[in-house]
Amino acid sequence: MINAKEWLEFGQKFHGHKCPAMPNGLRVAEAAMNKLGVDRTGDSSLHAILELGENHCATCFADGVQVITGCTFGKGNIEKTQKGKWGLTLIDKKTNRAVRVVPRAEAMMQTKKTTFFKDYREKGVPPTLVPDDIVQPLVDKVMNAPAEMIMNISEVFEYEWNQPVHSFNSFPCEECGEMVVSEYTILKDGKRVCKDCAEK
Repeated sequence: MINAKEWLEFGQKFHGHKCPAMPNGLRVAEAAMNKLGVDRTGDSSLHAILELGENHCATCFADGVQVITGCTFGKGNIEKTQKGKWGLTLIDKKTNRAVRVVPRAEAMMQTKKTTFFKDYREKGVPPTLVPDDIVQPLVDKVMNAPAEMIMNISEVFEYEWNQPVHSFNSFPCEECGEMVVSEYTILKDGKRVCKDCAEK
């Protein structure tokens, strides 16, 4: 069984500041992994689909998911669907099984009413400047709340994984000389070039 509390300190170092959203990602990912009966991945055997968008509150949630699942943007086994929501679908590619976990709206709305949001974050104060005595109770609340109070966990369902494998084809662009993956090249004046050079 995965225990989110064991990952909190590392998660906060990785993330760079204390906030309730990153721990929420830890807890949601913990629930997904335990429901599927999987361990943290060091390769790409798991795939995480986040329903987050860009430029909205609580996208810090993604770092909690990355930390605890091992699904990272560098490995390419995590993606955002740009829905502006906080759902996580975690897929076990070895078994084609998945689970969707979503933070409960009621719990998130309670957090939005706190001093952390109202007097600091909504007023543009960077999270690194929020006093510890303001944010720590929120972190503690997320980390210690019973799962059923803060999230909804689906039943395990079938998910047919058919995404392409990583490409290992790359070469120097024939114009700028920088390495480029073959699938991203364009033919320009008889040369295979990167997109930047093609657009010059």
